[in-house]
Amino acid sequence: MLTLIYFILILGIVVFIHELGHFIFAKKAGVYVYEFSIGMGPKILKYHRKKKVKGKDGKITYVDDETDYCLRLFPIGGFVQMAGEEVEVDEKIPVSKRLQSKKWYQRFMVMVAGVMNNFILAFVVLLIIGWTNTVSLNSTKLTDINKELYPTLAEGDVVVSVAGKKIQNYDRLALELQICGTKEFKMKVKHQNGDYEVVKVKPEEVKDKKGDLKGYKYGFYITGTEEKGFLAGIKYAFGKFVSIIEQMFLTVWYLITGKISLKLLSGPVGIYEVVGQASKQGFSTVLSLIALLNINVGVINILPLPAFDGGHALFLIIEKIKGSPVDPKIENTIHNIFFILLMILMVYVTFNDIVRLF
Repeated sequence: MLTLIYFILILGIVVFIHELGHFIFAKKAGVYVYEFSIGMGPKILKYHRKKKVKGKDGKITYVDDETDYCLRLFPIGGFVQMAGEEVEVDEKIPVSKRLQSKKWYQRFMVMVAGVMNNFILAFVVLLIIGWTNTVSLNSTKLTDINKELYPTLAEGDVVVSVAGKKIQNYDRLALELQICGTKEFKMKVKHQNGDYEVVKVKPEEVKDKKGDLKGYKYGFYITGTEEKGFLAGIKYAFGKFVSIIEQMFLTVWYLITGKISLKLLSGPVGIYEVVGQASKQGFSTVLSLIALLNINVGVINILPLPAFDGGHALFLIIEKIKGSPVDPKIENTIHNIFFILLMILMVYVTFNDIVRLF
């Protein structure tokens, strides 16, 4: 039950902060917003607020806000429904309050504001982690080395490349090790005296009692310099933020090029499992997961693909270059096709998540 509560809260935070970005910039631009909704599916709660309006005489009156604020049944998404997004024009809404009537930069900011909010929240959460914990910096140092396998390596040597890929942080190291799998690869390390050495690494599979793959054994562990304090927290937040974003973009690229299998992707079911594991490891781990998911949602949404925020922004950039808008019917058709493909991918990912449970 606790895992379910954490799952709903964490996803709710990620979705809320994303949609809030779209909502704030839409309202700021004067766009008519029909609905601000957290969750998908049937409505379970609806709120309609009163807003203050100051008349020419200075008198304050309260009028109905046009927006329905809704909570929907399934906590797996959300949306902000704005006038001007649809192909069919809503004649009830004044032209001045439709999205397409706004200036180019206003429309662009409405589209990217959700991603911007996710990134801001992720960075703030990483700062909180950095300021309230002893954090690991420069985390590519070797420790607990198996001297039979690596007699020339020493505690504190730093990994600088794996299979020819430059390594600057732990997240990139973990990703490249995952790509290598059980294949033998060359790892370049920097000794504490400044000299470099290339060693061969042959990973061994580590399986659980059911025979499922849990991970790999390399003959060493990776650690970092532990620090605590205000400056250490800032360094940790900046370093971790950049490294996670780099890892996310690389993961997308490796999926496209086939270096990573689609079977490794996780959907809501997989996230639920991760939330359960994080909740057992303490609040700092939960905070780390919130930061990771916000960056994940931000990176995925900023990709210049139809159906994503980045796809909408791409069409705006095309409009800016060609000097006129793309035909709304063509644009919506492209978005709808990619949305259907996205739903098919989601079903596939969810199926794999369920299979991994048994």
